Amino acid sequence: MSRLSRSFPARLREFEQVRALIEAFGEMAAIGREDRHKLTLIVEELFTNTVTHGFRGDSDSPVQVTLESTGPGVRLTYEDSAPRHDPIAAGLRTDIDATVNLRQVGGLGVAIALGLTQDATYDFVDGRNRVDMTYLLHKP
Repeated sequence: MSRLSRSFPARLREFEQVRALIEAFGEMAAIGREDRHKLTLIVEELFTNTVTHGFRGDSDSPVQVTLESTGPGVRLTYEDSAPRHDPIAAGLRTDIDATVNLRQVGGLGVAIALGLTQDATYDFVDGRNRVDMTYLLHKP
């Protein structure tokens, strides 16, 4: 079983380091390119929302990303200390089938990221937002 975890400052330019963590995990766990791209999309959506909406800009506050292989998938745990916000509830409220003119702005990226995962949960623990989700790997 493979596991990698790392903390990053909540700064948009730091996402390249987050991407490098996902790539390193992908190599270690023998995850294919398509699955790595989808994991990157999921984490990028969470990370970008933390910086732009949670902190309203770059912050030195830590964001913790943990990736763990589970056999058929990858367990992703994402934690930040931005103000309390449940991205799962927000994503579930987004009507992705509505036309552009009728759909409210925002939430689409989270809704897409949630659509790629299973068993997503949100908790607010010790002043930190924690999102846990499972991404199921595609069979070759």
